[in-house]
Amino acid sequence: MSEKTNQDLERLRDQIDAVDQQLISLLRQRLDLVAQVGAVKHQAGLPIYAPQREASMLAKRRGEAKELGIAPQLVEDILRRLMRESYINEKDVGFKQINPTPRPVVIVGGRGQLGGLFNQMLTLSGYRVELLDQQDWDRAEEIVSEAQLVIVSVPIAVTEEVIKRLPKLPDDCILADLTSIKQKPLQAMLDTHSGPVVGLHPMFGPDVGSLAKQLVVVCNGRDADNYQWLLEQIKIWGARIVDAQAKQHDDAMQLVQAMRHFSTFVYGYNLYKENANLDTLLQFSSPIYRLELAMVGRLFAQDAKLYADIIFAQEHSHDAIADYLKRYQEALTLLNSGDRQGFIDTFDEVAQWFGDFAGQFQRESRNMLKSANDSRQ
Repeated sequence: MSEKTNQDLERLRDQIDAVDQQLISLLRQRLDLVAQVGAVKHQAGLPIYAPQREASMLAKRRGEAKELGIAPQLVEDILRRLMRESYINEKDVGFKQINPTPRPVVIVGGRGQLGGLFNQMLTLSGYRVELLDQQDWDRAEEIVSEAQLVIVSVPIAVTEEVIKRLPKLPDDCILADLTSIKQKPLQAMLDTHSGPVVGLHPMFGPDVGSLAKQLVVVCNGRDADNYQWLLEQIKIWGARIVDAQAKQHDDAMQLVQAMRHFSTFVYGYNLYKENANLDTLLQFSSPIYRLELAMVGRLFAQDAKLYADIIFAQEHSHDAIADYLKRYQEALTLLNSGDRQGFIDTFDEVAQWFGDFAGQFQRESRNMLKSANDSRQ
């Protein structure tokens, strides 16, 4: 490389560094403005996530980018990453307290991860939170005696037992749970407490930085009017509420959770039994396989007891898993018989069943694949 080439590269790199420094300064300004927005929302009791505002802003920025000859998707990717950070920063400002009564909220299992997350969110909203864990049961009656809300956040396997063990709650106290199955815990709460009852299933893990855009499934139990303030509080945190019947929820979870987690477990188990070299697999992996492998690895980075509870607690999960095995065997029969056309026909039949969702999922996955590729070393 000639001396002139080196000089030209250094000059251009210095200019790029200067622009990067300006970008960092602008990012700091944007985050400071977001903090001010968060403070205004906190005072007004507005949710931190405003979908219409977000969609309008992104559409406008995409148009402006196109006029400047910049790929609209590039600008949207940058802004979405910024907004994710912004939601986290807005959370730290706090939230408006929907039910400003002096009575405490009690979280049973509040020292666990999910209970700890709800403890944090309720505290940021100005509620007085008390914890009831294993070592506190000798004081359980005292702890819940004035509660306005009791949330049960314990492992699935002991949820019903813990609910039945609760001392008498105030008549107007709300009893809720955060379990990923709903029929039996909801019935246990209805049998144990004569006041307001609601089943909640947060469809996210405790490691989320913000509840913005997250989903909470609500299974109504009793006296819904009396716990509307709790649902409004969750909305202010940025989460989306979806109502469901307990049986409808549990039937869906057999496919969304039990069957999916079990098949991921088997995938990882097979890699282990084959003694696969993960470094080699990553070296030769496409972005989509890297993403699949990451999801398998994510499962095994977490608590085995949690996933055992999710899979074994579902009464009919074995039926969904057995059906999945049957489909696998049917597909394997096509392979063993060399029936290439049968595979194509089945593929096309399934693709037709997916309909427009196939294209939608392809577009949604494109950005995830780009991110997986960017993370390659």
